[in-house]
Amino acid sequence: MPIELTLNGEAITLDIDPRTPLLDVLRDRHGLTGAKAVCREGFCGACTVHIDGQAVPSCLRPIGLLQGCSIVTVEGLAPPGTLNRVQQAFIDHDVVQCGMCFPGMVMTLTDFLDREPTPTRDQIKAALVGNICRCTGYERIIDAVLSLQAEGVA
Repeated sequence: MPIELTLNGEAITLDIDPRTPLLDVLRDRHGLTGAKAVCREGFCGACTVHIDGQAVPSCLRPIGLLQGCSIVTVEGLAPPGTLNRVQQAFIDHDVVQCGMCFPGMVMTLTDFLDREPTPTRDQIKAALVGNICRCTGYERIIDAVLSLQAEGVA
């Protein structure tokens, strides 16, 4: 059964086992490796993508349930060669360490800021509960997000 969806703004049709996790489709079939295969249980947040505008772990979504959905990966957040506001803030605040959690956090925080453009420090912490980073103490991440408010771009 063909599955039709939109991936980073492009309409695609897949002929694939409907039980295949979206994460595997992105990485193995489309070369979109921004979503990281870390826990494969939906706990770490490293594979987060946007499905119909909402941040969700792609490891838990079988492709067969995504008929007609719009999927955006970290690669599709901004035009080629550019960064979205969260990606740029992470760079400006030297947030990136090993890079495993970075894409998932960007996806989570982009969705969060779309819904809550002027968050408090505590709201940002709460938004990051589903994203695990083993390299940093999260303070630079929170400062990066808060800087977007100070610059008027959140």
